[in-house]
Amino acid sequence: MDIQTIKQRFGIIGNAPGLNRAIDIAKQVAPTDLTVLINGESGTGKEVFPQIIHQLSSRKHGPYIAVNCGAIPEGTIDSELFGHEKGSFTGAHEARKGYFEAVNGGTIFLDEVAELPISTQVRLLRVLETGEFFKVGSSKVIKTDVRLIAASNIDLPEAIEKGKFRQDLYYRLNTVPIFIPPLRERIGDIHLLFRKFTTDFAEKYRMPALRLEPEAVKALNNYRWDGNIRQLKNITEQISIIEEDRLISADTLLNYLPKSNISKLPVLYTKGAENKNMTERDILYKILFDMRNEITDLKRTVLEIIQHDDNRQFHDSNPQLVKKLYHDIDNININSDKHENQTEYEPVPDNSFEDTEVVEESLSIQKKEEDLINKALEKHWASQKGRCTGK
Repeated sequence: MDIQTIKQRFGIIGNAPGLNRAIDIAKQVAPTDLTVLINGESGTGKEVFPQIIHQLSSRKHGPYIAVNCGAIPEGTIDSELFGHEKGSFTGAHEARKGYFEAVNGGTIFLDEVAELPISTQVRLLRVLETGEFFKVGSSKVIKTDVRLIAASNIDLPEAIEKGKFRQDLYYRLNTVPIFIPPLRERIGDIHLLFRKFTTDFAEKYRMPALRLEPEAVKALNNYRWDGNIRQLKNITEQISIIEEDRLISADTLLNYLPKSNISKLPVLYTKGAENKNMTERDILYKILFDMRNEITDLKRTVLEIIQHDDNRQFHDSNPQLVKKLYHDIDNININSDKHENQTEYEPVPDNSFEDTEVVEESLSIQKKEEDLINKALEKHWASQKGRCTGK
């Protein structure tokens, strides 16, 4: 079965290379019994790939079950997966089979596997290595023949470092990894998916299908789509129900998109995690605030040097020059505050750099600032001294 046939059979839309690669790996690994770990962000459609693997395997006539590990309370997860004996805990009025026993000979898909408690991870590792497990409250070993496929939308190596996931279980699950690319890496597929969803909703609600103007298509493709396919589907349904005009403009589309993620402009200023969701304007303001702080530090350094004992003679004999120096630094602060509130900036005149001194780059910015200030003071002191001697 080729990739295109698999897409048609399982309702997969898109032609992105990353998506085709994931489908190809699923097809190749399906005839084996290898454990598969599917990685991808939430909403990328990870739940389709275990079905592909199961339906193309020799277990296709056996049972298949998908378990969302994050939706089961921690106190009952062991019972759900491995079963329990009667009276093993409060409320256990009768014995119950777990998923690993009920799906014997088939495939079990554990979604959000990183949400499993550490104690349950130990039990799961034993099942993967030996095919054996114990029911809760029982000492009888039960054998099972189950193919396991797991999925996670978080970085498991990072979870291992934080002590939330076992490293040995990760390597046991990650026998064959499959990565599902996010929607923002499938730009050519976004409009295809939108058209598919708008056609489905048109049939569901018995109304004409939506169409996008060219600028609206650009806006659709430029959006980040943190919620991926799920978010795109939800927004398409909203527009289908609310908008009476079936030709959607860019302005109309933008009204349905959260403003924080409209642009995909790369963030160059990444000092700290607080910039993760900042807009371009917020980043510019952040840079300006930091520049003002640096100028304030520079002012403080200048004052310390001027007021130093070694420079008292200069301070006392050149009050006008010191006053001008204070004034110039204050003007710098004022100008920085002024630009802080501007959204547009005037071009700098070409002659504004005529008196700029080009200095060698230093590894210590503070040391270089002090050196430049000292040189300036020495220069002005020599100038004043020359006037007094007539040179």
